[in-house]
Amino acid sequence: MSIPSITSLVPGRDEPLSIDDLVAAYSVDDRAVTTVRVNFVASLDGGATVDGVSGDLGGPADKVVFDVLRRLADVVLVGAGTVRDEGYGAMRLDVDAATWRDEHDLPLHPVFAIVSGSLDLDLRSDVFTLAPVRPLVITTDRADPAKRAAIEAVADVVVCGDEHVEPARVVAALAERGLRQILCEGGPALFGSFIDADAVDEFCLTISPTLVGGQSSRISAGPSPAAPRGFHLQHLLRSEDLLLSRYVRARPTSAPESSTR
Repeated sequence: MSIPSITSLVPGRDEPLSIDDLVAAYSVDDRAVTTVRVNFVASLDGGATVDGVSGDLGGPADKVVFDVLRRLADVVLVGAGTVRDEGYGAMRLDVDAATWRDEHDLPLHPVFAIVSGSLDLDLRSDVFTLAPVRPLVITTDRADPAKRAAIEAVADVVVCGDEHVEPARVVAALAERGLRQILCEGGPALFGSFIDADAVDEFCLTISPTLVGGQSSRISAGPSPAAPRGFHLQHLLRSEDLLLSRYVRARPTSAPESSTR
């Protein structure tokens, strides 16, 4: 498989990375540990979209990493607005990725989980009609019963909140289904809610070498600023002028107990 040149910015490691190298670079140490990974692309001036979608900000290398992250995920979590705006189809991986998953004792395709409070979803779309794995729709107790009944014909409905979808309940519900490697692809409101709940373990950001100006939204949005969350840089890759980063949550460790003699 031919891929664009992607190299590490670690001195002395400037050989182009293969797909296997990228899979290793983005793999977690223990798949049994529940991990929420968020993936976004942004412009140099912090814009998340061009003409309302993020696709034009990326490039071939961003698409390769995008696919690698899906290959490694148990479930891909996306807000309903992003599904509509970005034109999502069925969550189906290519043959190489599906073969790799099969060789590593994983289902051929990750589960697609859509977050929607209103349940205004097009049940005739490829997301549902061509899904290789039955999708999940995550909603609230306030969701319209008639819409919920219609969705249950094509997807499993999971309630994760009374009035609003609660990130902690989403993570717990997915983990209970054995879906511990959670990849969130947005949008900004969903990402913002996970930041506010301190439910983000990893953050993968592609920095596009472009300026977009205008009224482009940020990659996260919320009603009020959240407390700052610290992250460690795990790696930084480059493809021409595009940067691809992976950050891991800097969670505090408990101090060792003092001993007395």
